[in-house]
Amino acid sequence: MGRQSRRERKMTGANLTSTVLEFDDESEIAEEYLRRGWTDGLPITPPMPDRVRACLAAGGRSPSDIVGTEPTKGRVITAEKVAVNTVMAGCLPEYFPVVVTAVEAMCAPEFNLHAITASTMGAAVLTVVSGPIAKELEINSGVGVFGPGHRANSTIGRAIRLIIINATGSASGEIDKATLGHPGKFSWCMAEADEVSPWPPMHVDRGFDAGDSTVSIFAGLSGTQVANHHAQAPEEILVSFRDAMFAVGPTQKELIAVLCPEHIGNIRAAGWSKSQVQQFLFETSQRSDADWRAAGEVVPASPDGSSRMVPVASEPDNVTILVAGGAAGAFSSIIPLWGGGAGSQSVTKRIQ
Repeated sequence: MGRQSRRERKMTGANLTSTVLEFDDESEIAEEYLRRGWTDGLPITPPMPDRVRACLAAGGRSPSDIVGTEPTKGRVITAEKVAVNTVMAGCLPEYFPVVVTAVEAMCAPEFNLHAITASTMGAAVLTVVSGPIAKELEINSGVGVFGPGHRANSTIGRAIRLIIINATGSASGEIDKATLGHPGKFSWCMAEADEVSPWPPMHVDRGFDAGDSTVSIFAGLSGTQVANHHAQAPEEILVSFRDAMFAVGPTQKELIAVLCPEHIGNIRAAGWSKSQVQQFLFETSQRSDADWRAAGEVVPASPDGSSRMVPVASEPDNVTILVAGGAAGAFSSIIPLWGGGAGSQSVTKRIQ
């Protein structure tokens, strides 16, 4: 089949107005979508009407339901558009409510979606799923949490990127001007390891009930791995994070510390609370304003010209703690956020 066998027609109904592409051979669909710039560069699952309908049914949505409006460009994102991209990413229909909730969160003005997708800084949308639905959908929180091999993680994160490309127009090299970017721009989705953590999950910290299922999104830059295989005392473990935090820069409104099970095991044994961890990281990651300037950061001098200590996180609570990763290996991570967590604020929404 050549491209000449592709046809376009309009389908209009009470709840649906869209362009339908017709092909004589399903194998040509992915190539046509690649040619049109509708993918992330990888092959897609063709969004056949029955597959799109299955997603919509799983979320209890009509095609014309408005999920959100991109605040800067004013682009309306319908449930049909979300479903089409969810299918393209390879999601199962039951993943659709998670993707829809992530899109609702992305459209919140405080997330500043247009800025993070157009910026040269190259942020990706890190999606964190909390609550019972994470286990129901088998969203990985363990071994290789940021890596391949888990359908829910891979396809949910990918669906969000495809929606950013196709529903908001932020394609690479067009609106997306990332100087480098990072692999999280293909797909970046995880769950919290609730069974390992000694503390309430993040969504409870943010005011939701423990039985709620939520999606949290962050404009994440590439993470820095932190290794410490010999220490057992919390202070000796957490001081290892200092240099990774210094690389983030001063006066952050939010950054993420992902603590692996091995590190958490020792912190749990010492009886430390989450707030103690946040306080220690806040205190240990401070340096003088002169040292920050020597490292290339813009830090104003104090009014009287005296030296002062400037922290990485403006406040202890600005360090968001997540527990995740495999049981073996003492590797944790620091993840900075676009605009220091101020230009783009993380958003958490309950899955309906």
